[in-house]
Amino acid sequence: MLITLLAGGSRGDTQPYIALGTALQQLGHRARIATHEAHKPLVEPFGLEYAPLHGDLSRVMSSQTARSAMQADNPLKVLRSFRQLRDLAAGLQSDYYAACQDADAIVYHPGPGIGYFAAQQLGIPAYFGAPFPMTPTRAFPALAFYHLPRLGRGFNLLSHKLFERIMWSVSGPVVKQFWKQQFGRAPEHFGPPYNRGITLISCSPQVFPRPADWPDPVHMDGYWFLDEEPGWNPPADLERFLERGDPPVYIGFGSVGDVMQDNQATRMVVDALGRLGLRGVLATGWKGMAASENLPESLFVLQSAPHAWLFPRMAAVVHHGGAGTTAAGLRAGVPGVILPHANDQFAWGWRIHELGVGSQPIPRKKLSAEKLAAALEAALSTDTRLAAQSLGARIRQERGAEAAAQVISAGR
Repeated sequence: MLITLLAGGSRGDTQPYIALGTALQQLGHRARIATHEAHKPLVEPFGLEYAPLHGDLSRVMSSQTARSAMQADNPLKVLRSFRQLRDLAAGLQSDYYAACQDADAIVYHPGPGIGYFAAQQLGIPAYFGAPFPMTPTRAFPALAFYHLPRLGRGFNLLSHKLFERIMWSVSGPVVKQFWKQQFGRAPEHFGPPYNRGITLISCSPQVFPRPADWPDPVHMDGYWFLDEEPGWNPPADLERFLERGDPPVYIGFGSVGDVMQDNQATRMVVDALGRLGLRGVLATGWKGMAASENLPESLFVLQSAPHAWLFPRMAAVVHHGGAGTTAAGLRAGVPGVILPHANDQFAWGWRIHELGVGSQPIPRKKLSAEKLAAALEAALSTDTRLAAQSLGARIRQERGAEAAAQVISAGR
């Protein structure tokens, strides 16, 4: 079969879909991934077909609209910021729909909900590929509400319904607009397409145990990890840095953060590590921290490195709390310190704290060198380190991408 995978916008959204695509290849299928042109170099080395989403992703992510979305720290702000992203999503619908042509099945991320309606139009199976648990349940609230006061099991269920509506408020209107332009009408059974039929979740049941009230067609068998990047080799100076001292602390904010505050963030990180006498690896990423020439020898600066290679070599990982980065830290078996900026990042911060494998999260707007140093002390305690090692060992036994590929291959 040819399986089209409609990925979301960030690298963290795309990498699990590459892992799923390679697992499908191992079962004898073809996999086509629709993602932004900036991620094409990630897709093609694995032998996967690439379907382009046009537009300058770096320009989009640097826009004021995207910056506002990355600072949404409660559900109302999430709703407002997502609606501001609607215009950015409108231009992608034709690319997503084109990527579905000739496919035998479609897997779609929450962002490109058009995948469900394209599958209905083409008469082929559709699979909702969620990057975190989105199936309604009374067991825990939706991740956008996770850090807020708990109001009981009934509200937990309602929060999932509300989150679906927030997500659909971005793509729903632009899907309807595209469909009317193409077919002169809205899609049949138009509405949020997130939990219709078979759902595949890239998450570990060790992190969120499967709730008893989930229906049978929901599969959560582990994270969809991408273990290696073909052609990547660690820089020699990074290897020398790691060899000449104790394991360092990783600090990186991926594609989030405020470029206007990157120097301030770097100063706080340097101060916190210096207070504890810790070495550090600073990943500047797209933004969020500045590469200074006046850093002590105990710090190493890089733009990025594969988390699967880097994180097991760290003493702890400090990051923004993206779902993919959190998963990589958990699998590596090292403690985490999450500095959430927006959206589901608060949920991941609280969840690793609840699991005993990380410190209490510190919202980015409340970050100080003193608070970061205290959080690192807590994360590096013996109990937290042992808990992280134990959880990491269990997660490494899972084969989430392979299990999801088997579901698709069997058509169940």
